[in-house]
Amino acid sequence: MDRREFNSVWMPVLGACLGLSGGAAQAMSLADLSQGEASQGLKTALEQGAKAAVLQLGQPNGFLGNEKVRIPLPGYLNEAATLLRTLGQGQQLDELVTAMNRAAEAAVPQARDLLLGAVRSMGIEDAKKILSGGDTSVTTFFAEKTRTPLGQKFLPVVTRSTEKLGLANKYNQIAGRAAELGLVGRDAASIQQYVTGKALDGLYFVIGEEERKIRRDPVGSGSAVLSKVFGALK
Repeated sequence: MDRREFNSVWMPVLGACLGLSGGAAQAMSLADLSQGEASQGLKTALEQGAKAAVLQLGQPNGFLGNEKVRIPLPGYLNEAATLLRTLGQGQQLDELVTAMNRAAEAAVPQARDLLLGAVRSMGIEDAKKILSGGDTSVTTFFAEKTRTPLGQKFLPVVTRSTEKLGLANKYNQIAGRAAELGLVGRDAASIQQYVTGKALDGLYFVIGEEERKIRRDPVGSGSAVLSKVFGALK
């Protein structure tokens, strides 16, 4: 694709993705942007978002202290929490919630290399999907590329953090039987599987938030490439 084709195809997509009017799009210095620069700008945005998300979540209270991603008690255990507290199980419930979130915080740093690898191997079709896919396109991209291998990396870390809790073991026994009967989903059949899934959900959610910040304020990102590509579209 030459520069003329790129400008005619990609710039309207970029403009629509960022909520620009036709007049604003015409005001851009399109001749200053090559396909390589636009692609690099998107990759830089995704890399920054991934690094920021891992740094934010992979520290004490990254999950536990953030209401948007804090991992609650699973399913019917959460529904039964009030009754369990009246039966003297309140401390165990609190310990379980803390352990689940600490497990997620310990697992998230494992994601950095896989996330960055996904960005660096991003092809032209991936870029088109992200630019034209709306607010969830970044989450979708990372989930499609990394969810399965990250789940495999997260699960042993989560298991080590939760296996010593008696209440977690009791939940696993009950939930395992319930899953066999189709009463709960397989993702909630064990505390470890549940926390791993929620940790991944939280990671992709925060990556999406970071990417939206960069789109809103590319100059504030501190990157010359981002400022040129996304700043020209504001």
